[in-house]
Amino acid sequence: MVMRAPFKRQRNQPTLWRISLKLATWNVNSLTVRLPHVLDWLTANQPDVLCLQETKQEDSKFPYAALQEAGFNAVHNGQKTYNGVAIISPHPLQDVHLDLPNFVDAQKRIIAATVLGVRVICAYVVNGQALDSEKYPYKLQWLEALHAWVTDELTQHEKLALLGDYNIAPDDRDCHDPVAWEGQVLVSPAERAAFERLLALGLHDSYRLFHEEAGQFSWWDYRMAAFRRNMGMRIDHILVSEALKPLCLDCVIDKAPRKLERPSDHTPVVLTLANA
Repeated sequence: MVMRAPFKRQRNQPTLWRISLKLATWNVNSLTVRLPHVLDWLTANQPDVLCLQETKQEDSKFPYAALQEAGFNAVHNGQKTYNGVAIISPHPLQDVHLDLPNFVDAQKRIIAATVLGVRVICAYVVNGQALDSEKYPYKLQWLEALHAWVTDELTQHEKLALLGDYNIAPDDRDCHDPVAWEGQVLVSPAERAAFERLLALGLHDSYRLFHEEAGQFSWWDYRMAAFRRNMGMRIDHILVSEALKPLCLDCVIDKAPRKLERPSDHTPVVLTLANA
């Protein structure tokens, strides 16, 4: 069953027209631990959509009341201890869909909704663990199913955004040390090929529309002072359909939450779109 908080309009929010739309994705690595960070970030940034991954909560534990009090609607697809995805918005969330329809899987990794005419898909892609792990072929099969489903979604929704933790660094610019990571998950040729196949559907990596440089990351290990030393990976992405590409105004990685006490190992990626 889809669980949602009742819609509550933000104070001073325009009712008829908005100059721009702000879409964000954030792997929070336990919403139980990071809820204060999320509420503060929502208040400060006022996104139109925030997609969360790794909530690590059952639907019954999801903080609908706290989000409603802050003025946000929410839908959640969760499970105890692992995975879990959510979409949060001050706007109505319509046509909500859970899970990949073409892939039998107990893991809660997909939720989709239509917000202000944009089809928003929140995805938490399988990590894969290691190339010799049984979780690696599972990752590739899951990505194949995602590709097939998104193909179908694009036929129904011209304006589509696929946000989430992809657990894929698309090329060497997105890895702090490509040589050290060679032969590991997140950077393997098969994973990168799966990412390229998504782009071949007519999707665009919104961050790369504005930033071509290397060394820009969204995830840093907790160990070895990785954040301070910028030993990270860009594995959190917002892909947009051809219809949304000309509306993209900017895409940034917001590193501020990674500097907080007890942060997630990921930080938000935020896309601003012109409203049209």
